[in-house]
Parts: sequence; C-alpha cells; structure tokens
Amino acid sequence: MKMRIHTSTTLAAGMSPGLPLWQVAPTHDSSGRLLTDFMMLIPRLRLRPPLEIERASRDIQAVLALHQDVVFADLNLKLNLLWVSLRPRPGAISELVAAIRLRVPEAVLVAHHTEPR
Repeated sequence: MKMRIHTSTTLAAGMSPGLPLWQVAPTHDSSGRLLTDFMMLIPRLRLRPPLEIERASRDIQAVLALHQDVVFADLNLKLNLLWVSLRPRPGAISELVAAIRLRVPEAVLVAHHTEPR
C-alpha cells in the first residue's frame, strides 16, 4: 500500500473530496492484516497563512514517508485533524507522534486504536 496524504486543497489521485474518513481509510493491509490508527489535533491550523499550512503539511509528509509502517494519512484542514493508519508494531505510534511533534510542536495526540492481543 502507498501512503496517501491530502488536504482540502490537494487530493491524492483517486480520492474524492467530501467522502467520510471511514469510507476512505483502510482497515486492513494488502495481506489482510488489521491496521491500527491514531489521530492528532493541530489547533488552528486552518487559520494560518497558506504558506504555513503547506509547510506543516510537508513536514508531516516528510515524517510519515520515513516510516514504512504507514499506509494511509489524511490531513483534514476543516477539522484541524491528522489521521494516520499503519501496520501494528510495538512503539510505532509513539515514534510517529514524537517525530511529528518535533516538526509540528502544536500537534497533540487525540486518540489511537490498537487491536487487543
């Protein structure tokens, strides 16, 4: 699977604006294994100047591109939320959240979901 990140101004190929995230975000990888996910709030992101929004988006993309476990990402400017789906691996969510916060310090982990073992 390829990582896809989009904002309200840039959409990944094949994505339609306005679709609910539950219809877009994958729940399983190409092998059928269940994915885990997390959400981060980036307060007031949509109110920033366009260049700052673009910089934050590129910073997030750069972090996510370094992690092979990431299979999907959605940056929703209307809600100021980042959603990330990834293959489960112990510590992966903590690593990604810490790396994102280094580049976008105001980002806050809101929720994550892991399948009980």
